[in-house]
Amino acid sequence: MRTMLMFLLIAVIISLAGSDQRKYVGVNDCKLCHKGKKDGYQFEIWQKSKHAGAFKTLRSKQSEDIAKKMGLKKSAAESPECIECHAINDDKLKEDGVQCESCHGAGSAYKSRKVMKNRESCAAAGMAEFKDEEAKKKSCESCHNKKSPTYKTFDFRSSWKEIEHPIP
Repeated sequence: MRTMLMFLLIAVIISLAGSDQRKYVGVNDCKLCHKGKKDGYQFEIWQKSKHAGAFKTLRSKQSEDIAKKMGLKKSAAESPECIECHAINDDKLKEDGVQCESCHGAGSAYKSRKVMKNRESCAAAGMAEFKDEEAKKKSCESCHNKKSPTYKTFDFRSSWKEIEHPIP
């Protein structure tokens, strides 16, 4: 009996320890449900955006020059300082650039159809929820800001129109 209780206690501890280990799943998982007319062409909007190619820009000569000028020890495509705004810092997902989870958070806990059917369930499972325009703007400006060595004037309203995906 004592051994059984100890086994159950260990199982519960392991389960709880791993319960908040959200993982990035990648845009290929997201696009399974977020593409086409019914879903407001979310994947297609992203795919045509500059966000989709954001990581690739880090391989350019200009990015390498900027990394050197900043005194970074690694190339732009390998430097966390650059990657944090150009991609998910995961070797398997970097090529996706700035993808769904860059803004909405790691999707492993909210990606199932059962969870995605309800906004409250999504938020409870860790999907970033943007209550209003100011919250969206703040999220965008975490990368599109004057600290960026390539900063260009950022007009949230016009930029948002390029990436906006209100459905569902």
